[in-house]
Amino acid sequence: MIITRAQLNNYRSYASCELAPCEGVNVLLGDNGQGKTNVLEALYVCCTGRSHRTRQDRELIRWGEDFASVKVEAQRRDGSHEVEILMPAMGRRRIKIAGQEISRSGELMGHVTGVLFSPEDLRTVKDGPAERRRFVDMALSQIKPAYYYALQRYARALKQRNEALKAVAAQPAFMATLDAWDEQLATAGAELMRHRRAYVEQLSRTASETHRDIADGREKLEIRYLPSVTMGDDAQSNLEALFGARENDVRRMTTTVGAHRDDVQILVEGRDVRAFGSQGQQRTAALSMRLSELDVMREQLGEWPMLMLDDVMSELDPGRRRQLVSHLKGIQTFITCTDAEDLAGAEVGRTWRVENGALREA
Repeated sequence: MIITRAQLNNYRSYASCELAPCEGVNVLLGDNGQGKTNVLEALYVCCTGRSHRTRQDRELIRWGEDFASVKVEAQRRDGSHEVEILMPAMGRRRIKIAGQEISRSGELMGHVTGVLFSPEDLRTVKDGPAERRRFVDMALSQIKPAYYYALQRYARALKQRNEALKAVAAQPAFMATLDAWDEQLATAGAELMRHRRAYVEQLSRTASETHRDIADGREKLEIRYLPSVTMGDDAQSNLEALFGARENDVRRMTTTVGAHRDDVQILVEGRDVRAFGSQGQQRTAALSMRLSELDVMREQLGEWPMLMLDDVMSELDPGRRRQLVSHLKGIQTFITCTDAEDLAGAEVGRTWRVENGALREA
């Protein structure tokens, strides 16, 4: 997949911005705080429908303006794709695909695909299970729009079951209402778990090879799926787990088992890198996971997604930087950096200088 054109209007620091990237390496060069990351964030929003930095559309709108918009045109194996997202300060956002407004957010998935690696990715390794679930959910949603819908069904059922648990805690006569929500939660949860297990297994195989290259063969990386429900990935196993936890759930007034409690374990040399890894090992593991996500998406979709690298070159030592550059061949890449020397060895196609929310081709 190749992005041929991108437009930003009233998006964060940009009043108006347009770029026509090359098929290779595109560089956004400038000091910190000038708006480089905002461009990558806008591209990522067109991939997943959400920012990696905020859940609030209002924060994406330029100060003093009533709306923001992002429009991306891309060329895929099956032809041209156009995604436009309009975010008003008041009211709901509107998403258009090829100029036609869509009614379900899941219809956005798969038109523009990309992998973003940023300093925040260390949270995937260092923080709690929610960050690792989010990593898996965002990747799978781009690959399989059906997964995105299952995720929505699960979230709705989970919210309703938790409300029902509060009602039961106040009035035990409402216990029977849990049955319907248990069934919906178990069905959607089983679908999520099956996809997650298959994805993590594939990711682990690829990440092991990628990490071996980046770490010069010194370390072995392994990624494991840790489901909350250990009896099986089918709906019946999920249902039995929910029923078994019901008494505890009523007492705590929240659902304690299910796909929303899953985790992903990241091991380097057999040790949990979250607890025992150095900062360098954690950073390398995070990079290996993102590059492997890129490979898995290519295998699943039959073409490369774009790659976005946000201020990560300066965080890597020269050896790891060279290994990263070697992975960029044949992939449309967007890189932000403050020093062009960080890109030594990369075949740069186009460079823009970013200053005060404006782009100027260098």
